Amino acid sequence: MTTRLLFVCLGNICRSPSAENIMNYLLEQRGLPQISCDSAGTSSYHIGSSPDSRMTAAAKKRGIRLVGQARQFVTEDFDQFDLILAMDDSNYRNILALDPSGQYGHKVKRMCEFCQEYSDREVPDPYYGGADGFDYVIDLLLDACDGLLKDIVD
Repeated sequence: MTTRLLFVCLGNICRSPSAENIMNYLLEQRGLPQISCDSAGTSSYHIGSSPDSRMTAAAKKRGIRLVGQARQFVTEDFDQFDLILAMDDSNYRNILALDPSGQYGHKVKRMCEFCQEYSDREVPDPYYGGADGFDYVIDLLLDACDGLLKDIVD
């Protein structure tokens, strides 16, 4: 049985595609094909865009390739995915707002709930900052994805 994960941020060009591709990298390293990943944004700002070039450069330093095209989160995603991972509290609230009946709330988690080494409550949006912010987000997501993977597999 496949576990389906959806990573969600605001525009789907920085944090969520990074989480998706980091998780795919970890899955490939560990030989775990029974987990599938996708990502989406709560906004429509960047639909069809590739991952941000600064984020791509930060991931490349760690041997991780970022691929994909931005898309917007849709209500059908609640049925399509087993776990929906929000990058920050705003994304979390926006996702839950699309589920007024509350029937999918158990599927929606904050990404940082799975951090093992970092104590951040949210994955910061590096979009308006410098290169250090992108590097930090990659490190934070590597930690959170590793913790998430342990949670799913164990």
